[in-house]
Amino acid sequence: MLLRAYASGIFPMAERADATEVFWVEPRRRGVLPLDGFHLPRSLAKTLKQQNFRFTVDRAFADVLAACARAAPGRSETWINPLIAEAYLALHQRGDAHSVEAWTPEGALAGGLYGVRLGAAFFGESMFTNVRDASKCCLAALVARLRLGGFQLLDTQFLTSHLAGFGATEISARDYRGLLAAAVSGSADFWAADDAGAGIRGFGPSGKRIVQLLSQTS
Repeated sequence: MLLRAYASGIFPMAERADATEVFWVEPRRRGVLPLDGFHLPRSLAKTLKQQNFRFTVDRAFADVLAACARAAPGRSETWINPLIAEAYLALHQRGDAHSVEAWTPEGALAGGLYGVRLGAAFFGESMFTNVRDASKCCLAALVARLRLGGFQLLDTQFLTSHLAGFGATEISARDYRGLLAAAVSGSADFWAADDAGAGIRGFGPSGKRIVQLLSQTS
């Protein structure tokens, strides 16, 4: 049911983490991040090149989800309640939801994000950071992965000033449905970034390689 909802342009949310119900949302104006229009700030490119983080995929999905559900500075409430967490864990077990993680050299989880994949569309759900710029670096890693894999749509649900700094924009529900239909019916390879680097599946490109990939496909 959840995948059908995404294919129809709606997604679930809860009022609070302790809410016992879930409601469905279909924004009149939809946030999207054009993959060919991603803006990599110079400061973030510098951070990536310093290789302060190691990037993985699906190595700590449950931990990323739990971290996104916790309160954080500037975010006293979260829309991820136990029902939503259970649903996304089930999607992950089926291979339809993925996480991108950033790790410190000492092996601590520095930040991450998660979302849902359907056809050539990726629906970003939430992100968190324990170390400065870690979640931003994960976003860059995700965009590089989606570009290499031939994805057509990165849905951010809503437009925020934070995402606007990376090139995200807002479109009408009608325009969004057109993009969605084309992307959902398409095909893409979420693991192309690993294959392209002849690396082990689930271990993403290095920070330096991410900057190169984003620059090459700009």
